[in-house]
Amino acid sequence: MTHDFSIFFSTESIIIFILVFSRLTGMLTTAPLISTFSMPMQLKVGLGALCAFILYPFVLQATPNFVAPKDLISLSILLCKETAVGVLIGFSMSLIFTAVEIGGQILSIQMGLAIANALDPVTKQHTPIVGQFYLFIASIVFLSLNGPHWLFTTVCDSYNSIPVGIDFSFSGHITEQLLYFAGQLFLIAFSIIIPIFSVLFIKTMLMGIIAKIMPQMNVFMVLMPAQIYVGLVLMLLLMPSTAIYLSKLFNELLININGIFV
Repeated sequence: MTHDFSIFFSTESIIIFILVFSRLTGMLTTAPLISTFSMPMQLKVGLGALCAFILYPFVLQATPNFVAPKDLISLSILLCKETAVGVLIGFSMSLIFTAVEIGGQILSIQMGLAIANALDPVTKQHTPIVGQFYLFIASIVFLSLNGPHWLFTTVCDSYNSIPVGIDFSFSGHITEQLLYFAGQLFLIAFSIIIPIFSVLFIKTMLMGIIAKIMPQMNVFMVLMPAQIYVGLVLMLLLMPSTAIYLSKLFNELLININGIFV
């Protein structure tokens, strides 16, 4: 039995490979872990090219009636569309990481560690170390749930609802779900830190009451260091519960994101 491999070197096949590569590159640009931590751009491009080389024969087989664009404008529109789809997939998954980091920043202010910052390699800005700590926990949980596999599976399944081609439309369901995920940012952020935040808030209120009862005593200078120690101890004690809660959130979010683009 002979196989005709010339189909993989036709103009349509090359364009489909470029389009698949664009969608994967868009996802890798905003995907968690890959965009969260510093990674050379050459490595991202190489990973995207390798995955596109594996995926594009299946996309080519699923779109036998694909018509190659006749001009540069049509090709540019297709490239922008494919990149936007990939960016949306990665961005929707990275929202929970943003929520985790926001929660850590709020907790840093409450603990009195807002001035202790670390350089974020992605944004190139200084972020509180508590936010970085929770970001590392979220990254470990994401890897334990095989999150990268879910992301690449979502990209593959997205060709069912948004195939390659110029006749496309973003459904209202996708927009609605993305807005819903964005609206959950602060809810997720506070739900992660609310036990520690509540204890520290009550402690701050007690400090204010003591300062009012005994004005001659500099309560805040004496008890403010204890605010940091109490926060750190509670973070360590609640770390298993935080990991379990994040695992549940990630599991639900991965299933929902996969359902959006199928």
